[in-house]
Amino acid sequence: MAQRDNSKFSNRLEDAAKARAEMLAKVKARAEAAKEGAEERNKERLAIAAAREERQKQRAEEKRLAAIEEEKNRAASEAARLKAEEEARLAAIQAEEEARARKIQDEIDQKAARDARYAARKERGKKKR
Repeated sequence: MAQRDNSKFSNRLEDAAKARAEMLAKVKARAEAAKEGAEERNKERLAIAAAREERQKQRAEEKRLAAIEEEKNRAASEAARLKAEEEARLAAIQAEEEARARKIQDEIDQKAARDARYAARKERGKKKR
């Protein structure tokens, strides 16, 4: 009976060893699958990171181009504003000169009318005599 118990014990040891070996094989298989999955996930992460970096570069380039375009627009609007101010200044000067010319012409017309009245008075005075 002692051998029988001994064989049972050795069977149990063998069974336990087999179970440990199977568990180790399962763990190794899972680790290998996880390793392959990890490599795929790493590749996906790298692809996502590369795409993100590309989008950031594209956004930065778009911002740079927008800033250049905004600067061009600002410069164009500034040039248009200066041109409009210059045209307004020239129009004001021309209007002032025209007003001055009208005033001089009005003074000339008034003097001519005054001279004509004076001459008419003199003529009337000569006719009465």
